Amino acid sequence: MTGEMKKQNQPCTLSVKDITKSFGTNAVLKGVSIDLHAGDVLVLIGGNGAGKSTLMKIIMGIYRADGGEICIDGKAVNMTNPSAALAAGVYMVPQEPMLFPNMTVEENILMGFHESSQELKKRLAKHMEELGFKLNLQRKANTLSIAEQQLVEILRGMMREAKVLILDEPTSALTFGEVQALFRVVEDLKSKGISMIYITHRLTEVFEIATDVAIMKDGVITLRGPVGEFDKEMLIRGLLPTDAEMQESGRTAYVPVPYDKLKPVMEVRNLSGYGFSNISFDLYPGEILGIAGVVGAGRTELISTIFGRDKVLGGTVKLDGKDITGLPTARILKEGINFVPEDRHYHGLFKIRSISSNTTSALLNTDEIGRVEINRKRQNEISQKYVDEFRTKIVSLEDLIGSLSGGNQQKVVIARSLSTNPKVVILDEPTRGIDAAARGDVYNIIHQLKDAGVAVLMVSSDIEEVVELADRAVTVFQGRINGEFGHDEITQDVLTGASFGIAQKKAVSE
Repeated sequence: MTGEMKKQNQPCTLSVKDITKSFGTNAVLKGVSIDLHAGDVLVLIGGNGAGKSTLMKIIMGIYRADGGEICIDGKAVNMTNPSAALAAGVYMVPQEPMLFPNMTVEENILMGFHESSQELKKRLAKHMEELGFKLNLQRKANTLSIAEQQLVEILRGMMREAKVLILDEPTSALTFGEVQALFRVVEDLKSKGISMIYITHRLTEVFEIATDVAIMKDGVITLRGPVGEFDKEMLIRGLLPTDAEMQESGRTAYVPVPYDKLKPVMEVRNLSGYGFSNISFDLYPGEILGIAGVVGAGRTELISTIFGRDKVLGGTVKLDGKDITGLPTARILKEGINFVPEDRHYHGLFKIRSISSNTTSALLNTDEIGRVEINRKRQNEISQKYVDEFRTKIVSLEDLIGSLSGGNQQKVVIARSLSTNPKVVILDEPTRGIDAAARGDVYNIIHQLKDAGVAVLMVSSDIEEVVELADRAVTVFQGRINGEFGHDEITQDVLTGASFGIAQKKAVSE
């Protein structure tokens, strides 16, 4: 008997039938149905605004559906609130960590349980061992990196041992080793009969862990089936809008950077700061320089120091021959460098301001939109330009930035950094939390910057992204550059090995 025939003879652990949901006149879900059997891992993919988050919030009891039914083990369940979902055996690990910052890691994980402290700590130790998670449980949550916060959220879900586990972008900020550890946990949970909905924008993950895959677009499931019936190209075609083929056909071939004819726009020499030391590299006009490495290697600390956010402990940074070492961020911006931060929620958004205000906030007190009174017409022209180029899904430029999905918020943050027409753009995880179609839009913008002669310094934990975009790449390992690779030498294997201190080619900062 095949796996599919076995499923047909088993009751569904979770059955979502014809779910509808509208906000005002906007129909977000238009009759969505999914079934999960014991041990299923349904990978759900779709663009920002497709309705994935709304569907998950309905399953978790955060929103009430306008129509449809949710069943657990064949019985209809009224998900009136999150407590009802937890009682029914459903738990969601959110994409953005939701920890109490002044509580310890242990307190964040174990709060809400009624078992003995000894039993809880024993279970927690077991799950930490499975994940290879070696973190001081007495640390305050506000001292954790994004990757560490994400692992704490995953542990919260594991501790509840739910029948249905929803993982919303769980690997978006994890290292390669942490991702592989998570996949082992997913396989273990699957073998125990736990059903999972796994939301991701990384298509390679689909074929590593999924039993089934579904594509969601504009509030409906457009494709669904066993993962063996799909390949990566089919999924990409299913995600892209109807004009995607035209865009793809217009994509230009790789154009090499004429290094022998150019002077560096940025020169970094023996730069040291908190978390890195003796870093040296040149960045050229029209070059995309990728910086690869695992979380904690010192990459983000490096670019934050260049941008004036952290203290320089040694070395120099020059822009067009001018020494800008240690200048405050406001001066760095005026000199011609702008920055897209990794964490848009803490460092990238004015949450109670409009989309238009967020897009043009870097232009305040400039002739571009006015020094005394803001030129609203020009502000909207600039904002609309980036909305169109990024295909940002909005209703109005005057809507609050918080009304957008995470990926669309990230597009606005990137647009703001490009609005100043900088000489150098620093991108820290530029496509974190962005879907496949939107990722292509961002890639096109980055290529346009290259074509216009703008230098791009890009930190990315996504090795495929570095391979796709970079003219040249360096790897950072334990706070130092341990490898430099030309365009033809950049491969996933080479960058992954160097990022973990293996198969070094050459150390350029010695």
